[in-house]
Amino acid sequence: MSDTGTLPIGVFDSGVGGLTVVRALMERLPLESITYFGDTARVPYGVKSVATIEHFTGQITDHLLNQGVKMLIIACNTMAAVASQVVKDKAGSIPVLDVIDAGARTAVLESRSRAIGVIGTPTTVNSNAYARRMHALDGGVRVYSQACPLFVPLVEEGWLEHEVTRLTAQEYLKPVLAENVDTLVLGCTHYPLIKPLVQDVVGPEVRLVDSAITVAEQAARKLAELGIANPGEHLPEYRYTVTDIPLRFQTIGERFLGRSLGRVEKVDW
Repeated sequence: MSDTGTLPIGVFDSGVGGLTVVRALMERLPLESITYFGDTARVPYGVKSVATIEHFTGQITDHLLNQGVKMLIIACNTMAAVASQVVKDKAGSIPVLDVIDAGARTAVLESRSRAIGVIGTPTTVNSNAYARRMHALDGGVRVYSQACPLFVPLVEEGWLEHEVTRLTAQEYLKPVLAENVDTLVLGCTHYPLIKPLVQDVVGPEVRLVDSAITVAEQAARKLAELGIANPGEHLPEYRYTVTDIPLRFQTIGERFLGRSLGRVEKVDW
């Protein structure tokens, strides 16, 4: 198993948002190498059909499996909502984790009142994936979902503490807070960047569940359970692969990652 231990963790997303998952993995598992794939040429996925999302997700999965990875993490809520089975079928014995399962498990475990809020993109919310997963874990939980379509462009604009973002959050969260939720899932990989602002809006009594952190914790447990954690004999390597390098990718990517991206490779399908 020692050879497997030195292989990287494969993380993928429709664009740049999944770098918040990479950041959480770097902090939780500093010895692990990571290969990140962002499908920046075809983002956003949210407006595409299920068949198209499944096809794109399958392509990315094949690419990462060919690179040689010991674990796959679906860092995109849209992919996780509609195409996780495609990834699992292709991965075979390689463990597959995703942000929806990780976030749902943590929310159910930590909610005291069993009233849970979920905020996400319209596609993620309309898929009902978080609610279905939570109800499978605990049939008695009440889940209140709210689409927040403006959060992604505001985060990518860098308006993390802007008054416009605060006012937008107050409007979006009104109906969720009216249900007296005690736990709120940040159901999009962009949202960790505005976590302090959201916490301020919902108040200290509402616990925020950051799916990037929860999936990193899940990864740590799974690596230990399978005996495939990196023994740390060599420094970890980080690779970033995208399908297009937009002008602002480096700036936005480094904001999400919290450090320099270094070299970014581009692949052509």
